[in-house]
Amino acid sequence: MSTFPTLALADAECMDLSDIVDTERYPLQAPGSQRMQELVEMCRQQLAAEGSYVLPGFLRPEAMLRVTEEGRVLAQKTFFSPRQQTNAYFTNDDPSLPASDPRRFFMDRTSGFVTRDMIPADYIIHRIYVARAMKLFVAACLQQERVWEYADPYAGLVQNVLPDGTQQPWHYDTNEFIVSMMTQRSESGGDFEYCPNIRSPEGENYEGVGRVVRGEDRSVVKVLTLRPGDVQFFKGRFSLHRVTPVSGSIQRHTAIFAYSQKPNVMGRLERTRQLYGRVSEAHLIAESQLVRNDSLID
Repeated sequence: MSTFPTLALADAECMDLSDIVDTERYPLQAPGSQRMQELVEMCRQQLAAEGSYVLPGFLRPEAMLRVTEEGRVLAQKTFFSPRQQTNAYFTNDDPSLPASDPRRFFMDRTSGFVTRDMIPADYIIHRIYVARAMKLFVAACLQQERVWEYADPYAGLVQNVLPDGTQQPWHYDTNEFIVSMMTQRSESGGDFEYCPNIRSPEGENYEGVGRVVRGEDRSVVKVLTLRPGDVQFFKGRFSLHRVTPVSGSIQRHTAIFAYSQKPNVMGRLERTRQLYGRVSEAHLIAESQLVRNDSLID
C-alpha cells in the first residue's frame, strides 16, 4: 500500500498534468501551441532518422523525487521468472532451422516486471500513462489520429526492474512503439542498445539480426545512456533492442507506457506467461482473436 499523500487519480480525460510534468518545457495541456508543434516536429524527425527520441527532464523536481520512491515501493512486487533462455522472438527452438538462424540463438533473460494491475491509480506513472494530454502528444509525434492504451491488463503499463547482475536481452516489442521513462538509474551498466528499423512489416531480416545477436556486427547498434526523468519514444516493434547487464546495489527502474495504433491489442499467451508468470482470462480469450498490424513474429 502507498505511504505517500494521495494526488489526483489516473484519469483518461485528464488534460492537465502541470503538478507533475514540467509544462513550461513540455506544455502537454496546449497541444496547438508553437512549443508543442516544435517538439512534435523534432520527435518525428528523430524517430524517422534514429528510431528513438528522448525528452530530458520531463518531470518537475518534486515529482521526480516522488516517482523514484514510488518505483522503489513497486519494486517489492516484482516478478522475476526463473532464469531462462529466450530468443529475440520469444519462440521455442526449431531444430529444422539452420544453426545460424537468430530464432535458434538463445540468451539469458533475468529482468523483472511489475504489472499494471499492481500499480496504484494515484502513482505518477499511472497518471501519465492514461492522461488524454499524453495520448494526444504521443499520437501527434507518431503521426496518428489517435493512439489507444494497450488493452492487456498486465502489459499496458509496467515497471521494468533490473537489480545487480540482471539484463534484458535482445528482443522486439509486441506493439509498434513504446514510450518509457527511467525512474532510477543503476550504479553502472544498464545501457539501452538498439538497432533502428532492422526489420520491417515486409520482412524479418534474419541474416542481419543474426549478426547482431551473435555479437558479430556492432555497426548498426546505437547506445543510449538514459537518466532518471528522461522520457523516450521508441519504435520497438521494428528495432531490435536490449538493456546491457546491470551492476551495483542500486536497481535500474523504468516505467514502460504501451500504446497501440489499434484498440484491443493483447500480448500473446506464451509471451505473457514467460514475462509475468501468469495469464488472465482476457489473455485466454484474446489468443484466438489476436489484433496485430503485421504478420511479424512477436
